[in-house]
Amino acid sequence: MKVKAVAKEVGISPQKVRLVINMVRGRKVSEALNTLSFLPTPTAKAVSKVIKSAVANAENNFQMSPAELRITDIFADQGHTLKRFRPQSRGRISPILKRSSNITVFVTEEEE
Repeated sequence: MKVKAVAKEVGISPQKVRLVINMVRGRKVSEALNTLSFLPTPTAKAVSKVIKSAVANAENNFQMSPAELRITDIFADQGHTLKRFRPQSRGRISPILKRSSNITVFVTEEEE
């Protein structure tokens, strides 16, 4: 059974989140969290928080063992974009797009 956890409106662009997500896709949860703990980027902290949430959902709601969980699907979709403007020369403006992302994690028990 797939167990899901979602973090919405994380203030990091999906492009940056996907770089970290690709490192942990398909790994065991303990191995993925260990990998993320050594990454120096704030994105790793956000992704590990969602993975821990999925593990807690599996453990509390479906009585799955956390030691046997594996990340099956993990992806980052685009969330809302804040549109801001910066003044430029000669009375013009240039847009600043502050992107956010929705991080989704699915974990399942390994079958032996």
